[in-house]
Amino acid sequence: MKNIGLVAYLDIKESLRAKWFYVYAFVFGGLMGLFFISGITDSVVMGFTGLSRLLLVFIQVTIIILPIFILITTVKSIAADRESNVLEYMLSFPISLKEYYWGKLLGRFLTVFFPVIVALFIGVAWGLTKGGEMPWAMITLYSALIFSICTVFLGIAFFISTLVKSHDVALGLSFTVWIVLLAFIDVALIGLMMQNRISDELILTIAMLNPLEAFRIGAIALFDPELTVIGPVAYYLLDTLGHTFLMLYAIIYPIVLGTLFALLGYIAFKKRDLL
Repeated sequence: MKNIGLVAYLDIKESLRAKWFYVYAFVFGGLMGLFFISGITDSVVMGFTGLSRLLLVFIQVTIIILPIFILITTVKSIAADRESNVLEYMLSFPISLKEYYWGKLLGRFLTVFFPVIVALFIGVAWGLTKGGEMPWAMITLYSALIFSICTVFLGIAFFISTLVKSHDVALGLSFTVWIVLLAFIDVALIGLMMQNRISDELILTIAMLNPLEAFRIGAIALFDPELTVIGPVAYYLLDTLGHTFLMLYAIIYPIVLGTLFALLGYIAFKKRDLL
C-alpha cells in the first residue's frame, strides 16, 4: 500500500510539471469566472435561478469537456512510460506491477477529479455570497456524478493505454471512443434509429448503456425530476426505473463500468510484453 501511495505521489508531481494540468484547471476555473462575470447566478432560465442555474450550466459544460480531457491526458500514461523507458526504470525498483498500475491510476484520478470539484465549490461559495441557499442534496449528488464520470473514463483510458505501445495510437483511440460515445447522445442518431423500426426499448437500452447518456440523464434529473426537457422518453424511464433508481444507476453504473475496464487493463498489463 505504501508503494501505491508513492507511485501515485510521483504521478501527481509529474502531472503538476506538465502544462496540460494547468490548462485543465484553467478551463474549469475560467469557466466559473466567466459564469460569474456573465451574471448567470442572477439570471432566471426555465425556472432555474441562483446556484441551481449555475450548476445547470456547469454540468452541461462538464459532460462535453471532462471526458475528452481525461482521455487525452490519461490514455498515454502507461504507453508514454513504456515508450520513453520510464516503465523499465520504475520496475527496476522493488515495485510490483500491481503497485505501479494502481498507483498510477490513483494519482491520475486525484489529478483530474480535484480541479473540477474545486471549481464546483468555488461556484457554490460565490452563489452563497449572492444570497443563494446551499442545495446540499444537489451538490452531493453532482459530486457523486463527477466522481462516477471520472472513474469510467479513467478506466477506459488505462485500458487503452495498456493495449497500445505508442502514445500516438493511444490518443487516436481516445478520440474515437469520445466521438462514438458522444454520437450516441445525439438526438438525430436516435431519430434515425427510430426510422429503421427498431424497438423503442432497445434504443433506450443502448442509450442508457452509454456512460455519457447515464451521466446526462442523472444530471437532468437533479434539476428536473420529471425529465420534462427530454420529452416522451421521460415517461418510459420514470415508469420503468423510477427517479431514485435512475439516480442510483447514473452514479453506480459508470463506477462499475470504469472499475471493470481498469481491471481488464490491469490483466492486459500483466500479460502483455511490458517493454
